[in-house]
Amino acid sequence: MKINDLFQETFAAVTANKVRSGLTMLGIVIGIGSVIAMVSIGQGAQNSVQSSIQSIGSNLILVTPGVQKGPGANISAGRGSATNLTQLDADAIKSTVTGIKAIAPEQSRRYQVTAKGTNTNTQVTGTTPDYLEVRNVQVDQGAFFATSQLQSLAKVAVIGPTTRDDLFGVDANPVGQTIRINNLEFKVIGMTVAKGGSGFSNADDAIYIPLQTAQRFLAGSDSVSTISVEAQDANSMADIQQQITDLLLQRHKISDPAAADFSVLNQADIVATASSVTGIFTMLLASIAGISLLVGGIGIMNMMLTTVTERTREIGLRKAIGAQKKDISLQFLAEAVVLTFLGGVLGVLLGWLISLAVSHFASIATKVSLGSVLLAFGVSAGIGIVFGYYPASRAAGLNPIEALRYE
Repeated sequence: MKINDLFQETFAAVTANKVRSGLTMLGIVIGIGSVIAMVSIGQGAQNSVQSSIQSIGSNLILVTPGVQKGPGANISAGRGSATNLTQLDADAIKSTVTGIKAIAPEQSRRYQVTAKGTNTNTQVTGTTPDYLEVRNVQVDQGAFFATSQLQSLAKVAVIGPTTRDDLFGVDANPVGQTIRINNLEFKVIGMTVAKGGSGFSNADDAIYIPLQTAQRFLAGSDSVSTISVEAQDANSMADIQQQITDLLLQRHKISDPAAADFSVLNQADIVATASSVTGIFTMLLASIAGISLLVGGIGIMNMMLTTVTERTREIGLRKAIGAQKKDISLQFLAEAVVLTFLGGVLGVLLGWLISLAVSHFASIATKVSLGSVLLAFGVSAGIGIVFGYYPASRAAGLNPIEALRYE
């Protein structure tokens, strides 16, 4: 059978009963569309998490307090309220560990903040001027506090754009305004550039004040909640991480690393862990959506078996005038592949539209990758071959004499 004849026969067979062909493709369309949409949501979430982690700084190592005694101990130990890291630990890291580009200890806690009859509950971070470089923060209006203000316990504050909106209104100039934190007045001297984020990781909903001021007037101790360390380059991060661990174990008089009352987290490790979690999440979503592909494939096989039954006399006539088994098999297999291929095209379009709708209406980041589209086409073609093989083989195996007698 010539290729041109094959295409003509396939087109005629598929369009002979448009409603049945359309309903048969519907399962493939829904299946492919669901897979594309679910994978795009998963990949979008993965990219969003990675961007959020990488936006907090470059070549970053985080030292946090808390007891480690096994899985889940970070939560049960109350890591957020632990006070076993101090300013002296940060000073020792800065003076002892090699390969460090910058270091910024911080004392963070949420407070109710008021200004001119408005109020908001936000994260107040006491830190040092090096925080700008370590955490990749830029100032949009005014200026960040200087070392002299740090040493003089100045009550000055730099706020994020979201905090500005909550306290003073959208597009207001907060520089020179006064806010009250824990009933203490602070003068706003600057506002940071918007970075984006949500929940606990929203850098725009924050207030930065000098570390010594936070320790003296808000926390009442010299403890720090996090020590952020920026390595000179990515290659030295593992070595710096080990140096910090050894130094703090020595300072805290701990001989067994498993009993450490602190954690040293590498930014690359955080990204890898987050990517692994979101990757599993994406696979789970795609697997659930993939069930509909199996249902669609069964629908293709059922329709093709029905078509074989309806066209039994036609098959017998073709064989009687010289058509070979491979010609009959190829024709029915081509019909199944065409149906699934068309369903795949419409499914990709449906998945893309769903991704756009989710991104627009639910404000969830989505990403339709070329790999997922190619995979969808490959899967649709594979379904056509796998589920179309048996009906095609059955049609090719019909006895021409019996087929001609069929009514």
